[in-house]
Amino acid sequence: MATESVIGSAATGVSPVCLHGFHERARIVGMPAQSPTPLERVIACGVVPVVRAGSIDVLPELAKALMAAGIPVIEVTMTTPRALIGIERLAETVGDTMVIGVGTVLDASTCRDAIAAGAQFVVSPHFDPQIVEATKRYGKASVPGAYTPTEIVTATVAGADMVKIFPSAGLGPSYIRDLLAPLPHLRLIPTGGVDAKNVGDWFKAGAICVGSGANLFPKEWVAKGDWASIGAHVKTFAQAVREARGR
Repeated sequence: MATESVIGSAATGVSPVCLHGFHERARIVGMPAQSPTPLERVIACGVVPVVRAGSIDVLPELAKALMAAGIPVIEVTMTTPRALIGIERLAETVGDTMVIGVGTVLDASTCRDAIAAGAQFVVSPHFDPQIVEATKRYGKASVPGAYTPTEIVTATVAGADMVKIFPSAGLGPSYIRDLLAPLPHLRLIPTGGVDAKNVGDWFKAGAICVGSGANLFPKEWVAKGDWASIGAHVKTFAQAVREARGR
């Protein structure tokens, strides 16, 4: 396990807990234990931290807090001023250890620009087949947003790797459970209203991952630069995710 932890931290950028889960699944299904893809790394960790900030200057500190908590994933939304520059800087500085994604992508042109800047996965609040097509063309992971069963299935058929259930706060975990009963092949990532107290309910319902933004990075702490509080809060959230998934 010690060797595995070193490999997980230095070579792949996957936290030891996440990497252990990946290799365990590979062992169970008889797969070779190859380096996980960015999508597999996101799924292994189980959480997509959504950063909707007022400045890209906070990105290095937020990335540091995530890595310290064992979450080598970050999504920078396009509502963040100069988001593409922020993504490019993250790719240059922590791209070897983190999976960097882009969020709130509203058109295929922005999708291509974000991928060129270094985004490994593309998230939208809605489903647009042109965004999914552009994402897949460049070999990146596609995570469009959807709300109804029709939208969710349509996005999946179009090539989505996971579907973001958004906004999920008003739906609750039972919605995920009800969807998966007749559609167990769906990969669903509820986003909105997910926190450390209820994250276990979402995973019990069948979510493959969860997305969290304001509940993970309280705006007042980010505004004040209270990185110590943010770091402790992120670690609490990460531990809740691990416990919910039995890791």
